[in-house]
Amino acid sequence: MNLFDIMQISGTGLTAQRAKIGTVTENLANAETTRTPEGGPYRRKMVVFEAAPLKSNFKDTLADKRSQPEGVRVAQIVSSQQDFRIVHDPSNPDADPKTGNVKMPNVDPLTEMSDLIVAKRTYDANVTAMNNTKAMILEALQIGK
Repeated sequence: MNLFDIMQISGTGLTAQRAKIGTVTENLANAETTRTPEGGPYRRKMVVFEAAPLKSNFKDTLADKRSQPEGVRVAQIVSSQQDFRIVHDPSNPDADPKTGNVKMPNVDPLTEMSDLIVAKRTYDANVTAMNNTKAMILEALQIGK
């Protein structure tokens, strides 16, 4: 694996974590949304990652018999099937007329904040890896002087 592969791997990590951060912020923004265009309360969304081979040209693939390095990508964004929270609020326009209960989104702000912290730290780790790799490349260029 060369240094540029490391940069590509870190780049895929940055892209994946940016998608996760966006999904978490969407969940937090809709934590109290009881009516969506699909009908019913907002459903929590979760990001599913998968390994992804790095892009390379055909010549490089044939020359390197070892396994190709892999990065990460977003495979899909899925909606949680967890039950909605039930809150008694007869004044809410979305409340059941008989019971006064309202179905609230299945978003837990504490879980979302934990996911946000993990995604941010992972993003930062990828930035650090890229910066260290860049420093190694610059130092290697200085050897020839």
